[in-house]
Amino acid sequence: MDLEQFATNVYYDRTFDCEAAKILPGEYYFTNKDMLIVTVLGSCVSACIRDRTTGLGGMNHFMLPDGGDAGPVSASARYGTYAMEILINDLLKAGARRDNLEAKVFGGGAVLKGFTAINVGERNAAFVLNFLKVERIKVVAEDLNDIYPRKVYFFPRTGKVLVKKLMQSHNDTLVKREIEYASRLKVAPVAGEIDLF
Repeated sequence: MDLEQFATNVYYDRTFDCEAAKILPGEYYFTNKDMLIVTVLGSCVSACIRDRTTGLGGMNHFMLPDGGDAGPVSASARYGTYAMEILINDLLKAGARRDNLEAKVFGGGAVLKGFTAINVGERNAAFVLNFLKVERIKVVAEDLNDIYPRKVYFFPRTGKVLVKKLMQSHNDTLVKREIEYASRLKVAPVAGEIDLF
C-alpha cells in the first residue's frame, strides 16, 4: 500500500478559471503549469513548496500516525519525513533548485476531538516546522493549529496562497476522511529507507 500517491483528481476550476488538482490525505501534487492545487485540512498538515525562481511547486497532505514513541526515529517521524521527502525529491528531479525552495505550511487544527492524549494537529504542525528548519527550507508563511479546518488554494507559479477557515462545518466528511486515513497509517509500513540530503 502506497502511503503517498500522486493526486488523480485534476479538473477545471471555474471560480479561478484554471486547471486545478485536488489532493486528499496521503496525496501530493506538483507542477510547473500555471494552475491551482487545493485541499481541505483538519488535523492534517500541508506543505506548499516551490522554487521561487522557476515557479515549479507542489503541495502534500499528511498526518503523523499516532505512535506512542516520540523519538526522532519513531515510525511517526519516519512517515512524516517520507511524506515531505517525496514531494521535495520530485520537485528537485523536475528541475527545482534546492537553494531556491521556499515553503508555506498550513493545517494542524484540533478538529478530531479525543483523538489522542496529545493533539495530533499540534504534533503535525511542530513536525513540519522542525523538518523544514532542519532541511534549511525557509518558511515564508504559515497558518497552523487553532480549532478550525481550512481550505487551502495554492498557486505554485506565483506562490500565492488563499486560506479559508471553515468556521462552521455541518459536513462530517472531513473528519471521517481523516479518521479513515489515520487508521490506514496505523497498519501500513513506512516505505523503505529514507535518504536525507
